[in-house]
Amino acid sequence: MDNFLEIALPVIRSIALAIVALFFGLMIIRWIGERARKYLEKTGMDKTLKPFIISLVTTVLKILLAISIIRVLGIDTTSFVAVIAAAGFAIGLAFQGSLANFAGGVLLLTLRPFKVGDFVEAVGFMGTVQSIQILHTELTTPDNKLIYIPNGNLSNSSIVNFSAKDRRRADFKFGVGYEEDTDRVISVLKDVVESHEKILKEPPPFVRMSEHADSAVIFTVRVWAMAEDFWNVYFDVIEMVKKRFDQEKISIPYPQMDVHMDKN
Repeated sequence: MDNFLEIALPVIRSIALAIVALFFGLMIIRWIGERARKYLEKTGMDKTLKPFIISLVTTVLKILLAISIIRVLGIDTTSFVAVIAAAGFAIGLAFQGSLANFAGGVLLLTLRPFKVGDFVEAVGFMGTVQSIQILHTELTTPDNKLIYIPNGNLSNSSIVNFSAKDRRRADFKFGVGYEEDTDRVISVLKDVVESHEKILKEPPPFVRMSEHADSAVIFTVRVWAMAEDFWNVYFDVIEMVKKRFDQEKISIPYPQMDVHMDKN
């Protein structure tokens, strides 16, 4: 029994110390992360870089904490590192996805295809960039879903940044009956877009007949607006054209309207 206690007590003591070290270590790391966040906010650093730096710092600290706990448990860290080095190839294969995501995060922060607050479309998702973390980027969709996209995927895919430019163009196609007077239809469409205060005068609105379809003559309308006014302009034009066509008794064949938006 005494021999058992002599063997067990040091082990129990090491495990208890490791648990205490883990508990307080995580608390300290959390405190350091919070302090780092407040410090970075005071420095006025680009808000795109802040989450990445904080994530990197806390990750490094957690790795150091793990090594410290291993030492507390009485495991020779020299031997431990040697084992990791010997198994480096296997570990590299196991973590190649994470390494690719880390490299992708560095690439995104270097090339800056987008920043926090931009509305983007990438790898099949659309949303507002919330943060760029060490391994992933967070997007909030228009219906308030949070999406985590691996940085490796983002850095190797096409990205559409809707916020990069201060102006955007909306393209519309409206169909009217063949019996309608072309000049009159163009005049009505021009009057609609020229009366909207959010549509820019330069570049000027474009209104032309663009297609002879099977059951309708198609007119293309292109207008420019500031990025923040884009969606109001987009929906306003559709509603206003329908109302004016009804007032002017301009026929709209079935299907009533074919509307196309150019996202570029």
